[in-house]
Amino acid sequence: MTLSPTPRSTIRRGSKRAATDRADLHAVLDAALVCHLAVVVDDAPLVLPTGYGRDGDTLYLHGSTGARSLREAARGVPVCVAVTLLDGVVYARSVFDHSMNYRAAVVHGTAVPVTDPDAKAHALRVLTEHIAPGSWDYARQPTPKELAATSVLALDLAEASVKIRSGPPGDEEDDVAANARWAGVLPLRTSWGAAESDPALVGDWDVPPHVVNRT
Repeated sequence: MTLSPTPRSTIRRGSKRAATDRADLHAVLDAALVCHLAVVVDDAPLVLPTGYGRDGDTLYLHGSTGARSLREAARGVPVCVAVTLLDGVVYARSVFDHSMNYRAAVVHGTAVPVTDPDAKAHALRVLTEHIAPGSWDYARQPTPKELAATSVLALDLAEASVKIRSGPPGDEEDDVAANARWAGVLPLRTSWGAAESDPALVGDWDVPPHVVNRT
């Protein structure tokens, strides 16, 4: 399916980099681990990193019930969620044409609190499996007290935009023809390191397969 831009989700600056396939939106959200949730609190913008997980076209956000950003978003005010993946720095022949290769998604909408116990458990499973795959069935399940202390919001992905830049610099023709400076891309790649066991573990523990397989 394709994205259906609205006035506030229409990409105008650098529109040639807009991705229109909904699969591109899903791919960006699935590849990142942290989003930035923006909401207006006391007439001032507040932007905070937030854990999330995607199930179909629903984005689940979670945090402490004491988090002001989530409390405000739960009131039904407009919110904006942004996710950015940096893939490299683009070194051009001119400073003006320097850039970055990236994949970015922006979602607009109104978040809905998830309060039904079964729905909340499902949302938390989605969140956990996105951030730490395999952990929901391995680790201890949340207690009623822990569930009560956790706020979960659902945000529909109906209103979203995706922007992607890849490839070499876009230098001016005169700069390319002059051939006076190096230009290219310095790729950025993120990788997992070796798992580090908690010093408080007692006895001989092997790192669980769901952790080993991720690295």
